[in-house]
Parts: sequence; structure tokens; C-alpha cells
Amino acid sequence: MAVSPTSKLTPNKPSASRPAPAALAQPVNPALAGLDSLFSSSAARPALGARFGVAYSGGADSTALLLAAAQRWPGQIQALHIHHGLQAAADDFVGVCESVCARAQVPLQVLHVNAGHATGESPEDAARRARYAALAAAAIEQGLCGVLLGQHADDQVETLLLALSRGAGLPGLSAMPEKMVRGGMTFYRPLLGIAAADLRAWLVRQQIAFADDPTNTDERYTRNRIRARLLPVLAQAFPHFRATFARSARHAAQGQAVLLEVAQQDLAAVGAPPAIKALQLLSLARQANVLRHWLLLQQATPSAAQLDQLQRQIAACTTRGHRIELKVATGQVTRQGAVLHYTARP
Repeated sequence: MAVSPTSKLTPNKPSASRPAPAALAQPVNPALAGLDSLFSSSAARPALGARFGVAYSGGADSTALLLAAAQRWPGQIQALHIHHGLQAAADDFVGVCESVCARAQVPLQVLHVNAGHATGESPEDAARRARYAALAAAAIEQGLCGVLLGQHADDQVETLLLALSRGAGLPGLSAMPEKMVRGGMTFYRPLLGIAAADLRAWLVRQQIAFADDPTNTDERYTRNRIRARLLPVLAQAFPHFRATFARSARHAAQGQAVLLEVAQQDLAAVGAPPAIKALQLLSLARQANVLRHWLLLQQATPSAAQLDQLQRQIAACTTRGHRIELKVATGQVTRQGAVLHYTARP
């Protein structure tokens, strides 16, 4: 999340997001509860003296997270700010981060990232990949044990609704995980159970500066339309939708974990590259599951139509002369003797 021009940086004058009186009564940073929940078990608890990075944009969510982490682990937090250079106010965002970090006595590192995208590539996806790569590289260089991300309960709901709108399977319906590894670094999302309004309300009460990203109100982006139009309606119809949607995402993630275990077992049985005759012995559902897993290992994500066509080709492969040449993702699946082969294309 980026930040808005300096004129929008004063939190005690929020015209469009004035918190309710009940929210203002919160005396404790709600982000602390997220940290304590995520790192409550002995297995998840960081080692004594371990240092964390916080992906700090200057926005309300990452500001609350930064201050909570600095309170929980004083002297062990490093703020990492991504400077995309995509907005005219990018330098103002840095100014907000510098001010808050100075007050909290947290060191700040500004990472300049080239977030340009190739023709046909999503600008959001390109920026996301560049952001994670830069955060991972900086965290590894500084010897950090992990990087904390500020996505919250509203972000999780938006991600789930986006997945539903695209007809996603269990991986998409699992939404955002609390923990993941990218670029050799572990990333954590401790705020997935915390509502955005609670984080913002606490900052306003404490008169702590944060910034609003002007692009977050641009309804040309689907996620922003969901935030502006759907979430208020959901709150009226289902007051506890954040918790119930999060529970559904966890169920989907558990189901996907089981499918992954089955896929790993089936791939060991059919071989890698997979043998066509062994694939034909599987049910269509298990065949699709193991094929998707095999292709993902080749860095290829098949569409539903491509996977369906591949299964049709496998079913029709009853003679030695039957050829399989099918475009999947950016590469091609071919038959080479008794097995399938994937060739990636630049």
C-alpha cells in the first residue's frame, strides 16, 4: 500500500473514515492481538533476539503493525519501505515513514523498486512480484528472521471475493495464508483477523500520523469496487462476515493441503515426467489434481480449459502413434514415448 500526499497525512482529521465512538474506546493497539495470536505457540515463537522486518508503507494498517511489533520486540524491528516511484506523492510517503519511525525509534530502509510491467502483464502482479523480491532480498541481507505484512481482515475478504468472481479453485479460495515463503524469506500476516476500521480507529485516538493512498478510492480497480460497494452491504446483511469468510478460507486451505498430499503421492506413483498409462488408471479428479501439481512444479499454471483438453488427449492416447502437442501456460505439453513432457517457452 502506498500513501497519499502530505495534505492527507493527519489522522485526527479523517473526513471519510471517522471511527465510531465504540471503536475510539480501544486503549490497546489491536495489532498486538494479531501478533500474539500468530506467535502464541512455542513452535511459532521467534528465537530470543530474533529480528523482524515490517513492510511499512506509511498507511494505517502497516503503521499499527509497525508500532505493535516495536512494542512487542523493542530494538528488534526494521522498517522496510518500498518506493515504487509510481505516484507523484511517493516521496511524501517516505516522509511519513521517516517521521513515524523516528518517533518509534525504529530504523527505516527505503527500497527503490522498478515496478514496470511487460506487454500483456498485469501492472498489479508486476508490482507485487517486484515488491516481494525487494523485501526478501533486503531481509536476507540484514539477517532478519521474517517480514511482517499488514494485510488485514478486510483485505482477506476482498481476496476471497475476487477469487470467487474468477471461478477459482481451492488455492484461490484459500485466500492469503498467514505464513508463506518467497525468495528464501518467510513472510507473516498477523492482522488477518483484525478489521481495518479497528486499526485506523486506534491510530486516530492516539493521534498517530498515517497516510491514505489516493488509489484506494479509484473504482477502476475491482478490489476498490468491492471495498466501496460490497463490504458495506455485507456488513449490513452479515455483521460477522469477516470472521465467517475467514473460516471458509481456512477450510479451503485445509482442503487444498490434503489435495497437495494426494498429488505428491500420485506423482510418485505415475512418475515425473508422468507415464501416460499410469495416468489413465486414475480417476479424472485425481488425474487432474496430479497433472496440475506436476505442471506447477514446471512453473506452469494451466487454465481450466487447458487442463480439460490435456485430459481428453490422455484419454485418447491408446496407440503408439497418437501425438500430444498442447499449449499450456506459456509452454507446451508433448508426448515423448510413454511419458508426458513439458517445454517452457521464453
